[in-house]
Amino acid sequence: MSKQDQVIVGLDIGTSKIACIVAESAPDGKLDVIGIGTHPSRGLRKGVVVNIESTVESIRLAVEEAELMAGVDIKSIYTGIAGSHIRGYNSHGVVATRGSEVVKEDVTRVIDAAQAMNIPADQQILHILPQEYIIDHQDGIREPVGMSGVRLEAKVHVITGAVSSAQNIIKCCNRCDLDVADMVLEQVASSEAVLSQDEKDIGVVLVDIGGGTTDIAIFIDGAIRHTTVIPIGGDHLTNDLVVGLRTSAREADQLKKRYGACMVELVSADDQIEVPSVGGRPPRPMPRQVMAQILEPRVQELFELVKAELQHSGYQELIAAGLVLTGGSSLLQGMVELAEETFDSLPVRLGRPQGVGGLVDVVSSPVYATGVGLILYGQRYRQHQKPIHNSEKHMFSKVWKRMRSWFGDTT
Repeated sequence: MSKQDQVIVGLDIGTSKIACIVAESAPDGKLDVIGIGTHPSRGLRKGVVVNIESTVESIRLAVEEAELMAGVDIKSIYTGIAGSHIRGYNSHGVVATRGSEVVKEDVTRVIDAAQAMNIPADQQILHILPQEYIIDHQDGIREPVGMSGVRLEAKVHVITGAVSSAQNIIKCCNRCDLDVADMVLEQVASSEAVLSQDEKDIGVVLVDIGGGTTDIAIFIDGAIRHTTVIPIGGDHLTNDLVVGLRTSAREADQLKKRYGACMVELVSADDQIEVPSVGGRPPRPMPRQVMAQILEPRVQELFELVKAELQHSGYQELIAAGLVLTGGSSLLQGMVELAEETFDSLPVRLGRPQGVGGLVDVVSSPVYATGVGLILYGQRYRQHQKPIHNSEKHMFSKVWKRMRSWFGDTT
């Protein structure tokens, strides 16, 4: 097998940055990261493409940087999708088995039955994620194939997204001469990299705080039970600093990354920063606590929205493992402490990518959670993938056919 055939590439097309992660299969079966390319994202707003040309240019520059570092030509990628257009539904399907034993075809049919639901005309199914199977009223079954029974039920989580948003992402990739092997919901990808199986089993909430959105996924008993997107992210913090500090967006973002804190009590009253002015005016000295006073209410608002969503889901009593914060904005000083304060007794930790080798010291930041998750997702499912081209007439029906094959092969 050539090196090119062993390569898996994840392309995280985010609101604030494009990150391209290149990995190759190691002899022990793990993935070694061999190349990384990043570039500021131009052309996206709240996770959705709003300018094709700018997005294409940002993707091209990030991919070229990753190609140079890895020494390979990138042809196929796994990419993420996010945005407030994402919807998640729990569904249920029932079929009679064709024999006295459950076979792969029965699993395919029950998944078909579970996804037979009315969704808006502008939405298409992105993922069908099994939660559990029930055979003759015996629940909690994860792998039904081979078990005896005459009635098979499936509980699944169906994730849909706007057709136009997905098509625009694929179009941008195709214009960079990249084939899209698959498109993955970003919090699903991030969960591959930062959550342990134990956490998923006993109940955990993943909170992926990106530039334009905050993506939430709740896992109970090893499966996703609830997903949602909150249209608030790191860019909102930057915009608050632009107004509060009266500086440019670029300088505000740099100040946030270097000196930002979201809890005033964590910042010494003696700490001073220099704030660049606009219009040729000289920089101004300012207490660092002023930044924390601006950032804390916005982060508090975000966590209150997450808390409300958790209560709305009905799973707040079942998340024994607490919250895992990831994404670039989770690196803000005081983020974990403020979350612990907001969510009372729930444990909170920072989620860093795990499960890969190679350039571990570079990709171990929450900034790369989605990118690393995409390559781990790709390794798991790559044998079932066929590239998605924007020009294909029935693009999403082909994605669905491919997904059905996963259930047949992995159960």
